Amino acid sequence: MSFVPQIYRKILSLRQNLLRKVYSVNKNVDQDQNYLARRIFQKIEIKGPITVADYMKEVLTNPAAGYYMHRDVFGEAGDFITSPEISQIFGEMIAVWLINEWQKMGSPKPFQIIEMGPGRGTLASDILKVFNHFKLNQTTLHLVEVSPHLSEIQAKRLCGHSTFVKEQETPYRHGTAKEGVEVNWHKQLCDVPKGFSLFIAHEFFDALPIHKFQKTNMGYKEVLIDIDIGTDISNKSEHPKLRYVLARNPTPIQHSVINSNEKRDHLEVSPESMLLYRDICERIKNDGGLALICDYGHDGTGTDTFRAFRKHKQVDPLEYPGSSDLTADVDFNAIKQMASQVEGVLTFGPITQREFLLKTGLDVRVQRLKQTITDQKQLDNITECYKSLTDTDKMGERFKFFALIPETMKPILDVYPVVGFSEK
Repeated sequence: MSFVPQIYRKILSLRQNLLRKVYSVNKNVDQDQNYLARRIFQKIEIKGPITVADYMKEVLTNPAAGYYMHRDVFGEAGDFITSPEISQIFGEMIAVWLINEWQKMGSPKPFQIIEMGPGRGTLASDILKVFNHFKLNQTTLHLVEVSPHLSEIQAKRLCGHSTFVKEQETPYRHGTAKEGVEVNWHKQLCDVPKGFSLFIAHEFFDALPIHKFQKTNMGYKEVLIDIDIGTDISNKSEHPKLRYVLARNPTPIQHSVINSNEKRDHLEVSPESMLLYRDICERIKNDGGLALICDYGHDGTGTDTFRAFRKHKQVDPLEYPGSSDLTADVDFNAIKQMASQVEGVLTFGPITQREFLLKTGLDVRVQRLKQTITDQKQLDNITECYKSLTDTDKMGERFKFFALIPETMKPILDVYPVVGFSEK
């Protein structure tokens, strides 16, 4: 019998924050809104058109004005809202899943939790609360976060006290969570120590740089970004404009990322993601653990998915660089291919967020909560959260879940399938 029902019975005693409170975005950097556009213009003037990957990297993580580097972009006051920010029920379900699968592996200790792109630290906080409830504190939390500003927000949420070391050192920040768990911040995954690990990547891979390719009668051409015709970069009062162009000749990355049997008219490839997939698979194979990836995505059929969001609305990715979030759907088939290359790692999914949450018992959790609450406003909040997380026209269908587990677990999983991903 699965351990999940026992967890649900015990978890009812946890204090709830059913509908998240959002707070205003505090912009710490006040500068020319065209700063990044002009920087990109200068780069194009010197080197010629740039790849979409270079554009994304500059726009999202430029140290001086990158989208993620100096602001809080989450919540109703930001540009988008994530599932953990809607209700802590989401984080509880993730924590329950992690505990359940960890126990199937023999409950190895010590172990570490690694979250990649932890946002405000909301999901990590909710997971630690559940682990603490079950006295599973023989762990360390490692957060892979490139933004010093977001790391500060995460530290305030997670820790009573934390220390910023130096950006060139790793960990560059460390502290102790309110639950007594050691927390460390790293710029990249390769800086995180090896060991039995529970990986979580929620809306992380969709923000990693992609290369875009368009099929033409002369084969695939890479889509590049160039200065729009007629733009006068010397006129600082003019809003800089960019445009898409096709590369005249094959680009250096092209031959190494496009399969010979590729048939799509338009495709997007993220080499940086591929390297991380390999690292995660090798760690799981060699050191033990598992990974849960939750993101926008497709199973190798996606085409033109590159887009931008500002104030919860889709906008032109080339307008006002640095003022909106850039994203592209995750290719889950690429993760399967990497797991196959590494060997020794099983893959599960992708399945929809709705399917995952319902199969892991969200209905049971919500119904039991409603039985303990009499305040109508709180009841309405629970219903609102539930719909946001599971409705097909909201987050229920948009987000996909994908899991990686060591192949050595197959005999056990044949008897006790991975919760959420099986037909049972």
